[in-house]
Amino acid sequence: MVSLANGSTRHREASRLILLLGVVSLFADATYESARSILGPYLAVLGTNGTTVGMIAGVGELVGYGLRLGSGYVSDRTGRYWGLSLAGFSLNMIAVPLLALTGRWEWVAALIVLERTGKAIRNPPRDAILSNAAQVVGRGWGFGLQEALGQIGAVVGPLAISVALHLHADYRTCLGALAVPAVLTLVFLALGARFYPEPQVMEPAAVAAADLPLPRSFWFFLVAAALIAAGSLDFPLVAYHIRRHDVFSETWIPALYAVVMGSQALSALGFGLLFDRMGPHALLGVCVLTVPIAPLAFWGHPIGLLAAMILWGLGMGAQKAMFKATIARLTPSGRRGFAYGCFDVGYGLFWFLGSALMGFCYEKSLSALISVSIGSQFLAIPMLLIAVRRDTGGACPEVSNT
Repeated sequence: MVSLANGSTRHREASRLILLLGVVSLFADATYESARSILGPYLAVLGTNGTTVGMIAGVGELVGYGLRLGSGYVSDRTGRYWGLSLAGFSLNMIAVPLLALTGRWEWVAALIVLERTGKAIRNPPRDAILSNAAQVVGRGWGFGLQEALGQIGAVVGPLAISVALHLHADYRTCLGALAVPAVLTLVFLALGARFYPEPQVMEPAAVAAADLPLPRSFWFFLVAAALIAAGSLDFPLVAYHIRRHDVFSETWIPALYAVVMGSQALSALGFGLLFDRMGPHALLGVCVLTVPIAPLAFWGHPIGLLAAMILWGLGMGAQKAMFKATIARLTPSGRRGFAYGCFDVGYGLFWFLGSALMGFCYEKSLSALISVSIGSQFLAIPMLLIAVRRDTGGACPEVSNT
């Protein structure tokens, strides 16, 4: 370990850790986002309907977020942030190539749940590690850079899948090839654990703040984020809609997903910097981006659908950069793994409820689906305003009895 007593050394090492975790995210996103880009059509080939697609995606997200509370709590209690990250990433990466061996949608659903379980285990401790480094270089920039690097993988991976499909590869061949970025993910993660075994030393306040409770502003923020999640579309449902109504050729669906991921990468960097300048006030921009998505996606015009996917990418990039940065700003460092776990449970639960409801509405009424999406996100605005008003900048947070 390099001595971090010097401020410039701490900044340099924090930047390197963020970059290393960003490379991990690059290969990880190339793995599972590539699979996600063809999940809807793959399930359609296996004989599912829109409701089933929505339920599978929703259950996967519910499991993937619901288990994070335990992972975050254990990581804070044991301090084994790297160990839990390695275990979760391993499970996460193994499940994706195994999709190539399935022939029934039930097995696909089981592997999706397994993959989301791995993501549940690894995300809170990974985000806690990242928050220690981001505290040094800027929370918005740190999380935004890591997210942007992840989205590079999420662009390149689906584009490669799209090319493979144009060359007449089948879905199983494409899924099996994802073993390569999966292995690279684990290699770079192991390097991070080797060179930065104690990332907490980058943030000296971590030990002193270890017993502080979570502030009330965090809970208002969590409610707002959960409502935004409930109104967010799942790409598998949109991809199912594209294939069912021939909006685009199905070979272009992964390329469309790559457009989403590209706009998400740019958004994460831009909104990350905006967050460092404006603080949580920048969160209000998320609702502006995401409210028009559902009408544009399902009103049938290809240009409208393309615009919806760009906005979806911009909104998700803003969420991923600023939501994590907000948690790092609002919560004491020693409780941050637990805070990320609490956030992920609430976010994932409402994502599941929204996905299941919108999947049901898709078969009955697109107008009802659009109303659910827009209404939920409008309800988030007053909660965001309360959280912003109660924010103290992380210096001396108001606390509850949590």
